[in-house]
Amino acid sequence: MSTSKHDLLQRISVDPEICFGKPCIRGHRIWVSLILDMLADGASYEDILQNYPGLTETDLRACIAYGSEMARERFVELAHGA
Repeated sequence: MSTSKHDLLQRISVDPEICFGKPCIRGHRIWVSLILDMLADGASYEDILQNYPGLTETDLRACIAYGSEMARERFVELAHGA
């Protein structure tokens, strides 16, 4: 059974008292941006879960869902080569 985006986003917390208020996986001090960076660098779910055994595949999907929502709200300046 698939998890809804709303349910996935419930796995992310933002608390000014934890990790400087950066979005983290609920119950962990692991930044969403760290997981997204690892995925962008080519790490597989299996690689990440092996390095962070307290996480689940659903936690990783929650990070992607959060990044997706953030992309709707903000734009990043991209350098385009000639």
